[in-house]
Amino acid sequence: MTATNARRHRWALAGLTVAVVAIGFDITILNVALPTIATDLTADTSALQWMVNAYVLLFAGLLLPFGALTDRYGRRRGLLLGLAVFAAASVAAAWADTAAQVIAARAGLGVGAALIMPSTLASLTALFTGADRARAVSVLVSGMGVGIPLGPIIGGYLLEHFWWGTIFLINLPIVALAAITVAVFLPESRDPNPPRPDPAGAVLSTAGLVAFVYAIIEAPEQGWTAPTVIAALIAAAMLLTAFTWWELRNRQPMIDLRLFRDRQFRWGSINATLASFALFGLLFVAPQHLQFVLGFDALDTGLRLLPLIVGLVAGAGIATRLTTRTGHRAPIVAGLVATTVGLLIGALTNAASSYGFIATWYAIVGLGIGAILAPAMDAVLAVMPPERSGAGIAITMTMRQTGGALGVALLGSLLSATYRDRIDTTGLPASAVDAATHSIAGTMAVANRLGLPVLADAAGRAYVNAMVYVLLACAVVAALGAVAAMLFMPARVGDGATDSVGVDSSAGTG
Repeated sequence: MTATNARRHRWALAGLTVAVVAIGFDITILNVALPTIATDLTADTSALQWMVNAYVLLFAGLLLPFGALTDRYGRRRGLLLGLAVFAAASVAAAWADTAAQVIAARAGLGVGAALIMPSTLASLTALFTGADRARAVSVLVSGMGVGIPLGPIIGGYLLEHFWWGTIFLINLPIVALAAITVAVFLPESRDPNPPRPDPAGAVLSTAGLVAFVYAIIEAPEQGWTAPTVIAALIAAAMLLTAFTWWELRNRQPMIDLRLFRDRQFRWGSINATLASFALFGLLFVAPQHLQFVLGFDALDTGLRLLPLIVGLVAGAGIATRLTTRTGHRAPIVAGLVATTVGLLIGALTNAASSYGFIATWYAIVGLGIGAILAPAMDAVLAVMPPERSGAGIAITMTMRQTGGALGVALLGSLLSATYRDRIDTTGLPASAVDAATHSIAGTMAVANRLGLPVLADAAGRAYVNAMVYVLLACAVVAALGAVAAMLFMPARVGDGATDSVGVDSSAGTG
């Protein structure tokens, strides 16, 4: 590669990184504005939940068909289209007059994100190979991580000085910077011999994933045995089974599921999903702990999550250097072990724990998650046919998104159940008991309304107790993942990575 090409590729990587920062940013920034939006638009709790969930639902549901489409029509083109959709939806959300308009705009942001994500990662296969690709993946993983705490930090600042619509308008300069850099420096790449369009596969996968993610989102609120949740899970199982059957019998599938026969792809995807499970689970419980138990506002909460992200960036960098020497398995196992250790230390947290102690285990967990994600994503890219990398990486990203959503749902249910068991509502008026046991936010609202500091202290202790159970559950999952990765994941690409019934190097080319 000439020096000029190398420089252009570095600039292209910078543009791709800015694009994924916008996605991570938008996952969290809305949360700090929900109380203000609820007041200005007279939005009820259900509407606020769907402002958050519409993004996740469309993002996860459209990754598979959009990954295949970007392979067919061009990744740069797909990325620029995704950025345009993201910008348009941001403008629509900023000037929305009703809760329904905000929900629709958030769905549009999810559509844009589903175009952006597979395009960015798949483009790396056209820019870099070997150790250079591993370093590029590390940069992208770090970009995704950095965007998450920036949401509440910048969102908190904007809400203090401007109206709530600015939390969406802030996307525009970020998207513009990414789009200009990508348009100038990123070469177009696509599958030179794409398979025939597969509308049946696209419809089945999208409907199945939307039904599954919908069930996951609604289960903590309605209960896992609620008729709506059960119906959605049954529909998801039927649709995804039909999708699998169709893709395996189709001679030119939208998504070649035979990729899972490759142990490197399979375990790379699984380990990336485990990392997302732990990361999103922690990001669900940690901000509430910082805000309601330790008393930090939204801006300070975002700042105090930085040790987690600094650890993630450091872990991704260390793991990338280790990958070039040892292969993918060693850093992934080390990352899972570090994550387990950090979570177990976190499980020692009590209501009197200092922030210094909390920041320490945040950093250890972040270090472990970064050490998992970077080599796991590179392991997936390393074994995929470059011409179908968009469709292939979409599989892994879909697993990560649904794994993260499942982590929030399962761990959220565990958190709620444990919290309800631990909070003492003796002496409260009957009308206040339900609100006080529903969540720590509800308990704190009741405590403030009735002037009961003792109840607020009890809520803090109950929440920390419940959080400990969540951290222990995450630690068990990470520990089991470490054992499985050590036993089943090949040390290096090509090191017995394909099962006897596996695919050859042309797998997925249609």
